[in-house]
Amino acid sequence: MNAESLSAEDIALFLQENPSFFTDHADLFANLRVPHPNETRAISLGERQILTLRARAKDLEWRLSGLVHNASGNEKISSTLTDWCGRMLAEDDAAQIPGHIVRSLSDIFDLPAIALRLWDLPRLGESEFAQDVTPEIRTYARNLIEPYCGPLNDHEAAGWLGTPPASLAIVALRRSSADEPIGLLVLGSDDPERFTPDMGTVFLDTINRLASASLSRLQQPAGA
Repeated sequence: MNAESLSAEDIALFLQENPSFFTDHADLFANLRVPHPNETRAISLGERQILTLRARAKDLEWRLSGLVHNASGNEKISSTLTDWCGRMLAEDDAAQIPGHIVRSLSDIFDLPAIALRLWDLPRLGESEFAQDVTPEIRTYARNLIEPYCGPLNDHEAAGWLGTPPASLAIVALRRSSADEPIGLLVLGSDDPERFTPDMGTVFLDTINRLASASLSRLQQPAGA
């Protein structure tokens, strides 16, 4: 092999396979100069390594800051949902729970538009929350295994919000994936990035479980 046939990959492989090369050629290592990553001057390999480590440390610092911020936000939401659950459990009149769900979620998530429609709950009676439930809505809820998050896309349930949202989340309320849904919860936002298809749905799933468990009090006829 001659100098003309050597490639950068060959040299890199040689150095990887011969870690003692620079120890054996200490003068060469000390005198090597490489381009500065952000300037036109040349620097030593040691200086370049320090710059690389500083850049990696800064990147890790930004990532850690983001994780801490997300953890703090998640902790706040988790605490708020716990309080919300406690208030629903303390509600003596089960018929007030649907309205409580809508008002509380509006406060928790600072959303201008939330709609809730329910069915197959005998104690709900002729409540406003039992209106506008079509066979198509019930079929849609039955097929909605995971919460929908994204743009409007002409969803019939979005009509319950009044003003068309820029993005929305739709949750089929059921106590478990094997149960028939008892309703749909629709959260609307005027921010197109508030609910996106790639967002996590852990808290929406939690809301579903808590709300469905509370609403199960309305499944038995009054006096039963």
